[in-house]
Amino acid sequence: MALIGPSLMCADMGILKETVIRLDEAGVDFFHLDVMDGSFVPNFTLGPDLIKSIRSYTSKPFDVHLMVKHPENHLDLFAEAGADMISVHAEATEHLQRTLQSIRKKGLKAGIALNPSTPIAHLRYVLDTVDYITLMTVNPGFAGQKFIPLMYQKVKDLKDLIDGNGYKIDIQVDGNIGYETIPGVLENGATMLVCGTSSLFRPELTFEEAVERLNHFIRQFEAEQLHVKL
Repeated sequence: MALIGPSLMCADMGILKETVIRLDEAGVDFFHLDVMDGSFVPNFTLGPDLIKSIRSYTSKPFDVHLMVKHPENHLDLFAEAGADMISVHAEATEHLQRTLQSIRKKGLKAGIALNPSTPIAHLRYVLDTVDYITLMTVNPGFAGQKFIPLMYQKVKDLKDLIDGNGYKIDIQVDGNIGYETIPGVLENGATMLVCGTSSLFRPELTFEEAVERLNHFIRQFEAEQLHVKL
């Protein structure tokens, strides 16, 4: 089944510890932590001290998404803060392959993130050095944006590129991943869903209700897809 990862930039920072514990117990698969530097994207968010402060409250993987310029300069900082996975933007580093190698040498999963308009051709010669690829389905920086429809095709094109070259690489989607968009991204090959205000952080639902409802929706959709294929 596709993996669910709450985007903690959407959480109430005043009750972040409680939020992490409850989401963990409700059955999420990983935690997605957006780090923004106010330069690569027009916002500032979670830093290493905050990540370190919540690391002990869950054993689920921490997926740190570095939306910063020159991410290679900050890998040690976030590895020490408790990251299990680190994704860097292809647009933010001049030495993508070297940066991915550095992440893996630290014993972490290495990811590449792409902005909506960045072609997947940038990935062709680093597929042997990456564990997961994050496709931004909105322009990065702020929660609550609308899904960009052409990203369904981009997910499919990426899936075709990965399969065509014989690799096993997870496809993560990030940006307005909710009940209207999840079927399309799953159908086209996504395996990791970063979930924020469109699905998990809903004021009318408890975290437990939101996770249960989302898991049920995904299981039902995947079962229907399997039935169609059979």
